[in-house]
Amino acid sequence: MPEVKLFSCSASTKLAAQIAKHYDNPLSDTTLARFSDGEMQTIINESVRGAYTFFIQSTCQPHDNLVELLLWIDTAKRASAGYITAVIPYFGYARQDRKDKARVPISAKLVANLLTAAGADRIMTMDLHADQVQGFFDIPVDHLRSEAIYIPYLSEQDLSGTIFASPDVGGVKRARVYAKQFGCELVICDKYRTKANEVAAMTVIGDVSGGDVILVDDMVDTAGTLCKAADALIEKGAKSVRAICTHPVLSGKAYDNIEKSKLSELIVCDTIPIKPSKKIKVLSTASLFARAIRNTVEHKSISALFHQSEPLS
Repeated sequence: MPEVKLFSCSASTKLAAQIAKHYDNPLSDTTLARFSDGEMQTIINESVRGAYTFFIQSTCQPHDNLVELLLWIDTAKRASAGYITAVIPYFGYARQDRKDKARVPISAKLVANLLTAAGADRIMTMDLHADQVQGFFDIPVDHLRSEAIYIPYLSEQDLSGTIFASPDVGGVKRARVYAKQFGCELVICDKYRTKANEVAAMTVIGDVSGGDVILVDDMVDTAGTLCKAADALIEKGAKSVRAICTHPVLSGKAYDNIEKSKLSELIVCDTIPIKPSKKIKVLSTASLFARAIRNTVEHKSISALFHQSEPLS
């Protein structure tokens, strides 16, 4: 088997350390230097010739983090790495996956082109905002599903009287997975936006009277949609409202919005580092990513990791 090298990038240092621990392989030695104007220089302090290299970096606050990831990939390519995988737990710019109005970019496609041009041989990510983003790449994409984290977690709880809900029409497929898995009802919150990150109105489609509702989404940004949905569900008679969201972007007034909202709990993954909060519970993705990396190296199935009933160790 080829040698495996795991690399921690700036945005995912804690997660990378946990992945390395689960993989039982130390992180490789690197140096990130900066010129006085902020320009980055990436240095790998050990040989990677012929090695399977994995660079772990979420592209949250994507400007510096994306450029840094591109530089690490180019560094490994020029150092004759055997196979380069960009492990991107949160893929920034995935929301811009189509032209929904005149004269706007398809930024997700541009980022895909940049990663390929830099020299990545494979992408590993989790819960893309839209599945079709995988089609923007001309290299393999391992699209991990957070159901492998949340389903074992929820299976340990009493879900009698639980109703799953999608905070918008676009997320119905995602919420239906949980409703089907646990034999629960599904409702939809139909939102109307006046502009980005601002929800003007929310309508609940379905009966939630007396139920404990769990909202399901791929990310929480300003938390405006979640908080509006929680308000609407409580007004319609829901007993309680929780939410599970894979990526805690949590920008702007998100923390304040969540603390003041009618959400009893927000459960997220550690794909993006966040500040501690009383209402927010964080579940680790490290074991899932470590197993996916191992399966990649050993040429085993990745999809098999999503269809499991045992909690990840």
